[in-house]
Formats: sequence, structure tokens, C-alpha cells
Amino acid sequence: MRVAVAEDSGIFRQALVTLLTTVGIEVVVSAGSGDELVARVADDPPDVAILDLHMPPTFTDEGVVAARRLLERHPGTGVLVLSAYNETPPAMELFRDQPRGVGYLLKDHVTDVENLRSALERVMRGEVVIDPDVVSRLVEARHREHELARLSEREREVLALMAEGHSNAGIGRRLHLSARTVEDHVRAIFTKLKIASSGGPRGPQDSNKRVLAVLTWLRAVEAR
Repeated sequence: MRVAVAEDSGIFRQALVTLLTTVGIEVVVSAGSGDELVARVADDPPDVAILDLHMPPTFTDEGVVAARRLLERHPGTGVLVLSAYNETPPAMELFRDQPRGVGYLLKDHVTDVENLRSALERVMRGEVVIDPDVVSRLVEARHREHELARLSEREREVLALMAEGHSNAGIGRRLHLSARTVEDHVRAIFTKLKIASSGGPRGPQDSNKRVLAVLTWLRAVEAR
């Protein structure tokens, strides 16, 4: 896997590069800003770009801006945006327009190299990765927009656990439901949120549908 990194903090950038290198990931670009990274990968895009959310010149949403530029110019490149804080508006901007191959993680969670590697592999495959803390902050909100009003109380509970990353088996254990009942609730959520479901064993496509269901929840709460 070839990875490019953009982070204005030299200390954190070097630590991230070292962490990636120790697990056999090739870091092809190490940049201090999103603009620098975009320019340096123009002719040879990496498999995944890791970008800090706050970088020069304004330290606001440069990571998301650079990520969207990369997605437009190099659709085959995955992007993973990192933030030191749980900031949902930038995350929602990253995930608009039918996202594919994008991720948003809190920096506290990338010190676990296996967690980081998993996130990079998933966005490289075109999947969507959302930090569970970002999800949980919005899932706990009381008010739901009309899309979520279609769901029953039990379906909302199932969706909330999906948002936390639980499998169907894990949801069943927590809610004391059979596997068949959980599957029925998940299908109902997909149907009510107008997310097409597919049969067969769960794979990357089905995983993305679960993420899209969670994103519907996030957008509804964020739009309020």
C-alpha cells in the first residue's frame, strides 16, 4: 500500500510516518499542508492519502478541502481525514455526494496501528470509515428529521448499535433478539431509508449499505 501524509505538526507527522513504515506501508509523500500534498501526488497518486483536518493557512477545514480535490482529480485514491477533536460539520462535508473511499477518524484512535491499517485498507477498497465517537455524538441527539421518523423505536435502537460498529450478532446479544429478528430489523431500516438491500452473505457492499444507513442518521441530525 502506498500512502501520502499531510500534517502540519512535524512531530505528529513523523510519528505517523514511522508507525506506518513499521507495519510495511510505504509512505511516498510527507507534506506539511494539503496544497503541498495535492501538488506532489499530481503525477503519481497514492493508494490512500492521510490528511489532518486543520492545516495552514486558516487551520479550519483544509483537510476536507484537499480530500475533495484529491477525490475529484484521482477517483481511485482513498482519503482518510484525521482530527484531534470531534467535529461533525467537517465530517458531514466530507461524506456528502454519495461518498466512496473516504474516512474520518479522531487522532486518538490512530495510535492503534491495527485500527489505522484497517481504516486505510477499507478506504483503499472504496469503503467508508467513520470514527465511532463521531457517530455516537450525533446518535444520542433527541430530535430526528422526517427520514428517521419512519423508523420504529426498536429500529432506531438497532441503527444506533450499527452506528457503533456492532455486527448483527452483537446487536442481537445487546438487545436480546434472535439473529433472524435483527436481520428483519436491518432489512426494514434499509427499506425505510430507501437503501437497497442485497441477499447473500455480508460483504463490503453490504457493509457500505450499513454505513449509508448511519450516514442518513447523521445527515438528518446535522441538518436540524
